[in-house]
Amino acid sequence: MWIEENNMLRKSFKFKDFQEAFAFMTRVAFLAEEHQHHPNWSNVYNKVDIELTTHDKGNTVTAKDRKLAKAIDSID
Repeated sequence: MWIEENNMLRKSFKFKDFQEAFAFMTRVAFLAEEHQHHPNWSNVYNKVDIELTTHDKGNTVTAKDRKLAKAIDSID
């Protein structure tokens, strides 16, 4: 579930291992390009943390963030 706090949508994803986490990040990267909206994210071993905010709208959550979050959930 995405959590909205501090003007961001945040979600953590956990995978079997690093390879699965990295494959997920690759799929998200292609989605981000399609949406022309790029996440702040980090990866440690099997965990990927994603934060979405719209920088050109004053670093706040917009429909653009919600649309990308929904698209990311469709590949999880």
